Amino acid sequence: MRTHSNLTIIRAVLTTLVFAFTAFASDHSALNGTWTLVPAKSDFAGQPVVQTGTVTINDRQGVIVVSRSFVYEGATETFFYNDSTGNSKNSPTIHTGKDLKTKTKWDDDVLKVTTTQSGAVTLESYSLAADGAMLVSVVRPEHKTLMLVFRRP
Repeated sequence: MRTHSNLTIIRAVLTTLVFAFTAFASDHSALNGTWTLVPAKSDFAGQPVVQTGTVTINDRQGVIVVSRSFVYEGATETFFYNDSTGNSKNSPTIHTGKDLKTKTKWDDDVLKVTTTQSGAVTLESYSLAADGAMLVSVVRPEHKTLMLVFRRP
């Protein structure tokens, strides 16, 4: 009888862990907040190095806002990008001007921002690493993939 009882307890614990993991894994708010670039841990793939940068993500009830601010090495100005979409379940596309459109959506635990400008598509993928860092992959046409590492300040 004890073996049966122990198995029941183990099954209950495993079931609880699976549900807890599933709830955590689908908790898109884990990326919410402001993140600071760690240039020394990032791979700029031969492209201009970003001296400083921040990314702020805000996903509230399906409305996703991704704001980015970067200062490139040797640049005299700050570059700021802002994307916002409505209900992420429908993953709408935002048109900003004639040649620019942005689509933001969740692909499991990865936030993907697809920007099309003059026919060129850039894909940014935001995910949470095991050590708590945010990893950002940036794929642009005719460029090597950038891998950026961010930490919470």
